[in-house]
Amino acid sequence: MGYNFFNIVDVSGTFNQKLNDFRTSLGAAVSKGKNITFADSDITYSLKLQRERIVRKGLELDYDVYLRDENDDRFTAGSNWKDAHYESTVCNNQCGIKRIVKKNGKTCYKDDRKSILYETITDVVTGAHPDDDPFCCPNCGAVSTVAGLQNGCAYCGTRFQMDELFPKVTSYYFLDDVGITKGEFKTGYIKSYIFAAIAVFIIACIAKPEVYLPWNLMLHPSKLISTILIILLSSIPLGYVTYAYFLLIRLIGRAFSSSDKMETIGSRKKFETRMKKISPEFSFEYFTSKALSLIKTTIFSENEKELTFYEGAALDPKMKDIIDLNYGGALGFQSFREEGNYVKVVTKAFFDVLFANDKKVYYKPQVFTATFMRRTDIPVNFNFSMTRIACPSCGASFDATRIKNCPYCGNKYEITSDDWALVDLKYGK
Repeated sequence: MGYNFFNIVDVSGTFNQKLNDFRTSLGAAVSKGKNITFADSDITYSLKLQRERIVRKGLELDYDVYLRDENDDRFTAGSNWKDAHYESTVCNNQCGIKRIVKKNGKTCYKDDRKSILYETITDVVTGAHPDDDPFCCPNCGAVSTVAGLQNGCAYCGTRFQMDELFPKVTSYYFLDDVGITKGEFKTGYIKSYIFAAIAVFIIACIAKPEVYLPWNLMLHPSKLISTILIILLSSIPLGYVTYAYFLLIRLIGRAFSSSDKMETIGSRKKFETRMKKISPEFSFEYFTSKALSLIKTTIFSENEKELTFYEGAALDPKMKDIIDLNYGGALGFQSFREEGNYVKVVTKAFFDVLFANDKKVYYKPQVFTATFMRRTDIPVNFNFSMTRIACPSCGASFDATRIKNCPYCGNKYEITSDDWALVDLKYGK
C-alpha cells in the first residue's frame, strides 16, 4: 500500500475512459436502473436496490453527474493498494451532481452540489483486458462478450468470477468541494466585480449626491466618462477582495458544519496501527470503501435480515425513507476489540442523506454508528464480492446477496471468513 501522484491516463487511455464512462453512466443507473457493465458487482447490486427504493416510493429521481470543468476530464490518482493478484487506485475529478426529485410529475426537491468524485479502479497485476472479445457462457452456451457477462449472463443469469473484466470500478463516493475550477473562478469573479462596481457607485451617490446621481452626471459628459472609468478600474481589485470574502465565508461555514467530523482526526491512525499488527495486509482505504458499500447496501435493502453480510437487528424504520446518500468524508473509530480470531470495530460514519417520506423530500447530514467484524487469521482478498461466493464446504459458486445458506449443500456461509460483516447499524449522535 502507498501513494502515487501520477495522472491516471495511461498510454491507451483505458483507465481514464472507464472512469469517465462510469461517471456518465451513473445517472442512468440511479434514474433508470441501467447497469454499468464494467462496475463491480457489489456496486451494481447497491444501485439496483436504490433504484427499487425510489420506484416503491412512487418517485422519479433525475440524477446527473457532470464535469465542472468541461475542458478537463482527466482523473488524478491518489492512494493505492494491492495484493498478489489485484491493484486498486483511488482517482478523483471535480464534478457536480444535479438531483431533481419528482412525484406525480411535480418537482418536490432539487439541488446542484459541487463535489469531488472519487472512484476506485481495480486492475489485475498482470494480463490483458479483452473486454470486447466473444465469450460463450460456460453454463448455457449463449454467445456474449467478456464485458457482457459482468452482471451475469443475459440468458441464464449465472454470474462468473472473470479476471478478463478488469480494469473495473469497485467503489465510488462524492465529497462536497469548497474548491473552485478555473471556469468557476472566472464566473465568480465577474459576478463579484459587477457587485463591487454597483457598490462603489451607490456609495459615491450617497457621499456626493449633487455630483454622482445619474441625472447630475448627465449634465457633465466629461465627468460622466471619468466617473465610469474610475468605477471600472477601482472595482478590479475590489472585485477580488469581495470574491475572496465570499470564499472565506464559505470555508468558515464548512468548518462549523464539519466540527463533529473533527473528532475523528487521529482515530484512523490508531485503528490502522492496531489492524496491521493483526493483519499486515490491512488497507484502510479498502476497509473504508467496503464499509461504505455495506452501509449503503444495507440501508437500501427492503429486508436487511436477508442479507448475508448483515447480522444486526432490524433497522430504524426512518432509514427506509432514504433515497440517496453520499459519504460525508469522515469515518471515526469509537472502539476496537479482539475476540479470538475475530476483530470487532465500532465506527462513526458521516453521510449526506436525501430523505423522502409521505410529506416531503429533504436533505440532512446524518451520522450512523456502524459495527463491523471479520476473521483475522485469513488474509484479505481485495477483489472479494458477496455476489460470487465460493462455498467453503462444497466449492460451489453462488450469489449470496440474498441467501445465507449454500443452495447446493445447504451449509450456512459465514461472511466473516472472507470479508467484513456489518453486525450493527443505527443512527449515531
